[in-house]
Formats: sequence, C-alpha cells, structure tokens
Amino acid sequence: MSGDVCVHSWSCSYYLALKKRWIPGSLSLTPHSLKFTAASTGEVLVGLPLASIVEVRKEASHFIFSAITVLERSCLKHWFGSLRPSRDVVFNVIEHFWRDLLLSQHVKATEVAPPAPTRGRELMGLMTSTQRHLEDAAKVLHHQGEQLDSVMKGLEKMESDLDVAGRLLTELESPSWWPFSSKLWKTPEEVKPRGAVSGASGEPCGKDEVVIQVPAVISRGAESRTQPGRLTVLVSALEIHGASAMLLHRFQRAEVDSVKVHSPYEVSICQRCTGKPDVAFRVLSARMPELIPVLEVRFSEKVEQLRDPTLLSSSRAASLARPAGGQEGRWPQPQKAQPLLPEDDAQKLTQILRKLKGLALDTEAELERQDAALEGITTAVEHATLTTDKHNRRMKRLM
Repeated sequence: MSGDVCVHSWSCSYYLALKKRWIPGSLSLTPHSLKFTAASTGEVLVGLPLASIVEVRKEASHFIFSAITVLERSCLKHWFGSLRPSRDVVFNVIEHFWRDLLLSQHVKATEVAPPAPTRGRELMGLMTSTQRHLEDAAKVLHHQGEQLDSVMKGLEKMESDLDVAGRLLTELESPSWWPFSSKLWKTPEEVKPRGAVSGASGEPCGKDEVVIQVPAVISRGAESRTQPGRLTVLVSALEIHGASAMLLHRFQRAEVDSVKVHSPYEVSICQRCTGKPDVAFRVLSARMPELIPVLEVRFSEKVEQLRDPTLLSSSRAASLARPAGGQEGRWPQPQKAQPLLPEDDAQKLTQILRKLKGLALDTEAELERQDAALEGITTAVEHATLTTDKHNRRMKRLM
C-alpha cells in the first residue's frame, strides 16, 4: 500500500523512559505514520499515526542539546536526538507531512467525535469567531497597505522635488556667461515613478496563470539544509518559493532540463548551465502525487522515473482517497452509527471554511505585496537620503 511507502528515514536515538537511556536506531516517516526501529534488535519501539500527534517541537534538555519531541493525544511524549543530517532537516519534513494530514479533509472523517449536535454547535461558534477575527485582521492589514501606498506616493513626490532642486542647483552653479543653463528646464521628464517600475517587474508573474501550487520542503542542489516553502506550476514556468514566500528561483518552461522522480513524494528539478554551476532544487511534498502527473504532461520527455511507476499511481490514488481507518493499526475507527455533524451544520461549516480560505489567500497576497512595497520604500528612502546629503553639500559650496 502507498501508505507504507517510506518517505524518508534518518539515523537517530530514541529516549526509552522505562530504561532511562538512549537507544540508537532509525526514524522512518510514511505519509501517515512515524516509526522508530532499534538498530541492535530491529524492534519497532515507536509506531504512531501522524493523526494522533498533537505537537511536534524542537527542544533541548539536560539529556541532549538538540532534539525533536513528539506529543501524542494520550500526553505521551517521545524524544528523538542525534538526528542526521541535522535536526532542522528532520523537523521540517515531519512537520510538513503532519500539518498536511491535519489540514486534510479525510482526516476529519476518521476522528472520533462526541454527540453530533453539541460538537456541531461548538464548531460553528469556533469557526464564526475565527472568521470574525480574520476579517478584522484583514481590515487592519488593508488599512496598513493604504498607509504604505501613501508613504510611497510621498516618497515619489519627494524624489520629484529633489530632482527640481538638483536642476536649480545646477543652474546656480553654472557661470552667468554659460549659454546652456536655460536648457536645463527644457529637458523632457525622464524620471518614472518607482511604483511603475516595480509593477512592470512583477507583471509577468501576475499575468501567468497558476496551474497547481503545493506546499513543500525545499533544498537547493546537494545542500542538506532544508526550508519550508512551495512549488508553483505556472503556464509558462515553475517557481520555487522558500520561507516567507521568498522567490528562490523561477524556471522558464524551456529552461527545465530534467525532472527526476525519486519517490512518490520527492522530485528534483535541474537546469543545466554552461560555464557555471547547474541550478537544481530538491522538492519534498505530501501532495506530490497530485503534482507528478502535471509535470509528466508538461515535461514528458524530461521526466525520469527513478522508482517503480506503480508506486506513483497507487500513491496518487491514496492521496485523493485516504483510507478511513485500520490501515496503520492504531488509527481510530469511524463511528458509522453517528454522523460527525448534521448535514445542515456541515454545509454551513463548508461555507465558512471556504470564506476562511479566501480570506487567508487574500491576506497572503496582501502580505506579499506589502513586503515588496516595504523593499521599495527602503530603497526610495536610501536614495532620497543620499540625494539630500548631496544637495546640502552643493548648497554649502554656494554660500
């Protein structure tokens, strides 16, 4: 089954509380579970579904300085240390798959719920409150964006005024017999607003239609360092974004030389360059089974399957319809006799969740726009400061 496909395996140590000592072994991650196997005996000491995990954290203690802790619903806490290649790499991958499973709608169907009417009212109240808070935050963010736009307009006017001051200073510095001083005012205006320049630079990305976008764990080339990000397939390009939605690289469609499928959940994308190092990224995502068919269609002659293709197809089927329970042994069984929510409450919750999704996407887009605006404001302020200092020095020479 695709649920048994090993996404990644790392060497580490597990703190066995009963014996109060660290056991060396390997930590394995599948799309639905986490498992630790002792190196000496081959015994599985830990095997838990990702759906039963409450929290994954990076911690340090007097036992070991660098560790990852996994907390279950039963309040049982597992400690993993001596992680290779590094704690951050392991944490990023585990957290990515755990969060994706929590956000998946299929997991909600497997959770054991109290009586439906009570839980339905609780969820409705919680979601309504969340929507109200998110709407208030969006209004504040929109007001903040308007203030940033106003600051940018003021900086553009300041730049225009500084340009006029520079022309006046040039005319004052020119000798009275200089015949071309009056032509300074006949020069056509060539200074473009910074907003227009930044808008032009971002225009191709804005007009390019998004085919599919998935959250992912990104690493560059042969580096072992990873970071959470996302992979976006556009009509004419591929975009790799890192932490804080920062664009790491944009592959034009013709620039992609190879797409290697290492597993149903991991691919590497490479662009060969002449005279300089190749540009390569390794992308690991829980939703990769949905993305690989898109890559096969768009880059059919460049996709190289490094694993059995039947695994990829079974993984895609599992990602579209995850099992309801029983597959991992410790997964809770759904209660068929009692529905999770009444149909009316479920429809209302679906509408609220759609609104929340729209608000979240709009908030993310506004934050990205404001980040770009802040960079433009920083550049404009630095340029205005330098120009002002230069004009002050010129005026002192005239006095």
